[in-house]
Amino acid sequence: MSARPLVLVVSPGDETYRGYCLEQVAAAYDVVLLTGTEPSWEKPFIVDHAIVDLTDTTALLAAGRALAERHDLAGVVTWDEWNLVPTARLARVLDLPSPSVEVMRGCRNKATARTLFARHGVPSAASMKARTLLEAGLATMTLGYPAVIKPTAFAGSIGVIRVDRPEELPAAFAFASAGANRSHEDTGVLVEEYLDGPEVSVECVTHRGETTAVAVTRKHLGPAPYFDETGHTVDATDPLLAQVAPVAAGAVKALGITDGVQHVEMRLVDGRPRLIEVNARIGGDMIGHLVRLATGIDLARAAADIACGRAPDLTPTRGQAAAIRIIYPAYSGALTARRLKEPVRGVERVRFQRQPGDQLVLPQDGGDLYTARIGFLITTGPTTTVAEARAQQAYRNLDVQVAPTPPTALATREQGA
Repeated sequence: MSARPLVLVVSPGDETYRGYCLEQVAAAYDVVLLTGTEPSWEKPFIVDHAIVDLTDTTALLAAGRALAERHDLAGVVTWDEWNLVPTARLARVLDLPSPSVEVMRGCRNKATARTLFARHGVPSAASMKARTLLEAGLATMTLGYPAVIKPTAFAGSIGVIRVDRPEELPAAFAFASAGANRSHEDTGVLVEEYLDGPEVSVECVTHRGETTAVAVTRKHLGPAPYFDETGHTVDATDPLLAQVAPVAAGAVKALGITDGVQHVEMRLVDGRPRLIEVNARIGGDMIGHLVRLATGIDLARAAADIACGRAPDLTPTRGQAAAIRIIYPAYSGALTARRLKEPVRGVERVRFQRQPGDQLVLPQDGGDLYTARIGFLITTGPTTTVAEARAQQAYRNLDVQVAPTPPTALATREQGA
């Protein structure tokens, strides 16, 4: 029998983007899983598992209880956005440490979060809910243009679009509504003030009500009107961290979060932080891995520590920079080839999530950032400048070939959407 504490991980995610999280947790804990599919890559990191329909809360709770009967669980954790609320509910049922269900609901619902930000004086964006196109039009009369239309309770920039003129509103509202209708929590749409400025996220760890900002992530976005993230950079010595940390901590406190890891998104408007949203889990797109490469801090390990009632070790052990570039096609079509032609110094990894023959669909053609992604590459360096230059060099050394989708096929897809 192992003497290590046991932690229950709900929905480990895919190996490409979340494998490092499970690996970091398993380095310090024995792990049991609640997962929607038979484990494959997860097997070396776990001691037991249960397969369950993760969208069925009743089944999830029953499976969690069954695992708790077989194992002496010290905590339960997830880094899956869609399972934040069910995991909080499961923790409450099992009498394990966790933020409350109500707090997690507030984090998941952008309208609730905006209300709490305003109540607690956290600089944010003006926002109004819109159930119909007419209400969206009335909202833009108050908020003005440009505006942002987005689902109330979704993630990953899905359904988020900028509107610059009234004539663009009908198509934008339909785009956001399509994203919102994929939510199991709230199918509403928000119309928000557009925050004009560089976008960053602050990676935070909160323990017993005290929030520590461990890193700031500078983001690269694709072309307007969409908000697809094409890259991120983390620098252990980024001077911006000191400026944005208090605002991030204020946002976490406003939502009532007392424990866990948070990915706090904001924009710098005229150099001042304005909140976009707080995600009560480790950031996606390998951001937690970038934080570890740059600072040595393990966010997944910290999340498990807190879930098990332990104080996390947030001592930096590195002082460098790390960057990720997401690989997208220039146009929609069938992927025919993808490889890195020659090695580039400082490349930590290259991952392709699509195979030749796969169809790639960009947002403007009815897809989203996930239907278009080919993979990513990660680079490191002593500074941001070096890490990003290496990422750019590696990107140029990619051999990615796409057979474009005929316009008639795109039109058919859009009509069926």
